[in-house]
Amino acid sequence: MSENELTNSPPPQSDLPDWLEQMAGGQPQEGDEPVQQRFSAFGVTAILIIVGLLFVIGYALYQRNQSTPTEGPAPEFSVTVFDAEQLERQGERLNLADFRGNVVVINFWASYCLPCRDEAPVFERVWREYRDQGVVFLGINTDDIERDAMAYMAEFDITYPNAPDQGGRIEDQYRITGIPETFVINADGEITWHIPAPASERELRAEIERALQS
Repeated sequence: MSENELTNSPPPQSDLPDWLEQMAGGQPQEGDEPVQQRFSAFGVTAILIIVGLLFVIGYALYQRNQSTPTEGPAPEFSVTVFDAEQLERQGERLNLADFRGNVVVINFWASYCLPCRDEAPVFERVWREYRDQGVVFLGINTDDIERDAMAYMAEFDITYPNAPDQGGRIEDQYRITGIPETFVINADGEITWHIPAPASERELRAEIERALQS
């Protein structure tokens, strides 16, 4: 073969697929680079958006938790007790201010909340023990279906007043971060205890006794 033939011969063709040849260091095919650049930019943008959203959500939850009233005057509110036969003061309109001079236990719950089901018998039992000692229990049902809430109260034979939180107004006032959550308020209307978790019978009794003495 002559020198000219060697010089003008096309380069040997690779048997590798295009994508593998590129990974092995071959030249990108025409039109490939812009597509890769667009994908890279899109991926980075998506990651930044996700990280930003997670940060915003996390910060909002942190701020909400930080601002939950755990002491000082309890936010005032009005509710209408469920129209259920077994409930004390059924169908009545109640104001938190009406209970000034009493210790008030406010429990936020919902029928679909499994931890709420664990503490429901505890609240009913403690309520029956303290009801004649200047202690008021009030259940606040949040984000629930009324028939489910009624079935829940019947199942656990709950007799202390319970009311739906229409529009989530009370939930917003107390800035709860989940359910169940419980607040104990002393006779002066001051929050003496808050627990953003199921309350045990022992600690519930202890906090009621502390509020009675404050």
